[in-house]
Amino acid sequence: MSMRSLPAIGLVAMALAGCGSEPPAPTPPSVEATTPERREVTAYADFPGVTRAIEYAEIRARVQGVLEEVRFTPGMPVEEGQVLFLIEQGPYAAALAEAEGALQVAQAEARRAAVDLARIEEAIRTDAVSQSELDRATAARDQAEASVLSAEARVARAQLDYDYTLVRSPVSGRAGRNLLDPGNLVGAGEPTILTDVARVDSMFVYFDVPEAFVLAFANPAGSEEREVPQQRIRLTSADASGISLEGVVDFVDNQVDAATGTIEVRAIFENTGGALVPGIFVRVRAFGAPIPDAIVIDEKGIAIDLGGQYVLVVGDDNVVEQRYIELGPREDDGFVVVRSGLEADERYIVNGLFRARPGFPVTVESPSAAGASTPDTAAGGN
Repeated sequence: MSMRSLPAIGLVAMALAGCGSEPPAPTPPSVEATTPERREVTAYADFPGVTRAIEYAEIRARVQGVLEEVRFTPGMPVEEGQVLFLIEQGPYAAALAEAEGALQVAQAEARRAAVDLARIEEAIRTDAVSQSELDRATAARDQAEASVLSAEARVARAQLDYDYTLVRSPVSGRAGRNLLDPGNLVGAGEPTILTDVARVDSMFVYFDVPEAFVLAFANPAGSEEREVPQQRIRLTSADASGISLEGVVDFVDNQVDAATGTIEVRAIFENTGGALVPGIFVRVRAFGAPIPDAIVIDEKGIAIDLGGQYVLVVGDDNVVEQRYIELGPREDDGFVVVRSGLEADERYIVNGLFRARPGFPVTVESPSAAGASTPDTAAGGN
C-alpha cells in the first residue's frame, strides 16, 4: 500500500464512524400548566335592554284658548299637581259665572214649586182644589228639581273647563321642553301636546329573553296567580360610563313571541342618582341559582377549532392531549365553568398553547413560579 492512499482510507473511516452516531433529541417546548380551581359560582346570562320611565305622561291642552304663561323650567323636576301652563281664563270664567247664575234661577224655581205643591196639598184636604191641580203642581215641582240637577251639571262642566285652563302635571318627574310658547292658540280641534313629564327616580328596563331561558324567569309552581320571581338583575351601561345598578325582575310577559322566539321581561332599578335616562341602551345581567363546587379554568387556556372549544391537557408523562370541553358561565375574573371534559386534578396549559402539539411532550412550568422553579422535563428529553 502506498503512502498516498493512507489519507483516503482515513477519511472513509471517519465518515463511516460518523454515520453510526444519532443526533441529540430536541428539547421539549416550555409551557405553563395548572389544574382547575373549585369554587361556588353563580350562573348568569347577559341581554341587551332599553330603559323606560317608570311613569310617563304627555301634557296636553284640554280646552281651547291662547296660551298665556309657561310656569316651569324645561328639563327640571316638577311635582304632581304643579301648574305648568296657563291658558286664557276669561271665556271660561264668564261661562262659569253664567252657569252658576242659571243654577241659582233653577234653585229658586224649585223652591217656589215646592211651596206651591205644599199649599195645594193642604187645600185638597178640604176639597178646595181638584186632583188635577195637585197633579200639575207635583209635576211642576219635579220639573223644577230636574232643572236644578241640569243646572248643577252645567256648573260642574264649566268649572271643569275653567280648571283645565291651569295645565297641571299628573306625575312627579322631570319635565321636557315646552313645545309651544305663550301667544299660540292651543286645543283647537284636538288636544295639543305642550310638553311631557317622565318619572325617573326609578327606571324600567325592558329586555327580550330567548326561549331557552324562559323557564328561569317563569313561575316554577305554575299557579294561576303567578308570582313574578324577584330575580336579581345587574345593569351596566353599553358604553364606558361605568354605570352599574342592582334591580329585580317585576314583570314577565305571558307568551313567547313566535316570530323571534323570545319573551319580554321587565326589571326595575332605583335611579336616585339620576344616572339613567329613558331610551338608552344598556346591558342586563340576569343571575341564576349558585353552582356549588364548580370546576373553573382560566380562559387563557381555552382554544377553539372546527370541532369546538378545547384545552391542551398534560398527562403524567408530560405528553399533550387535545381535549374538547363543554363550558358553562363565565366569571368576571376571567375564569370559566367547565361542565364536562376536564377533571379537577388534570393539568391544562394556560401559556404556550402555540408551542405545544398533541401527542408530543412538553416541559411544564407552574404559572405561579414561571422562571423560578426547576422545569419538569419529559422523559427522554435530554
